[in-house]
Amino acid sequence: MSVARRRDPEREPDEIEQLFSDLWQVFPFSRGRVGYRPQVDCYRTEEPPELTVVVELPGVDADTVQIVATNRTVVLSGERRRPWSEGRVYQQMEIEYGPFEREIVLNDDVDTAAAHATYARGLLTIVLPLAKRTPRGVKVPIEVKTRP
Repeated sequence: MSVARRRDPEREPDEIEQLFSDLWQVFPFSRGRVGYRPQVDCYRTEEPPELTVVVELPGVDADTVQIVATNRTVVLSGERRRPWSEGRVYQQMEIEYGPFEREIVLNDDVDTAAAHATYARGLLTIVLPLAKRTPRGVKVPIEVKTRP
């Protein structure tokens, strides 16, 4: 038995953007394609309530990666440099190098002040705790003043 997944209309623009980004990944020699595009996973957990972004960055020096987070996006940038050695004559070149920038649009607001990142074995892991929400349906008394 298979269960059909419901499509979220609010995510469609993000899905379309991702589709076009993936198409450029398929055609690495297309004009306009410059640099390296790391692959990204992003998932949410309820306990603790947080979003985790995992980025494949093999061969990238962690000190050269910049991460900027807002309440709904994470932008990371850097460069994967080709090792240089005098006298190399390449027979084949398939590994992508160069500058990169990825913007990950988040579905939830996050607490950027409590975010942290680790880098191990070529994987950058960014943990973003979800922002505390004010409970819905809370009654707040509002005092009405009349003018004399």
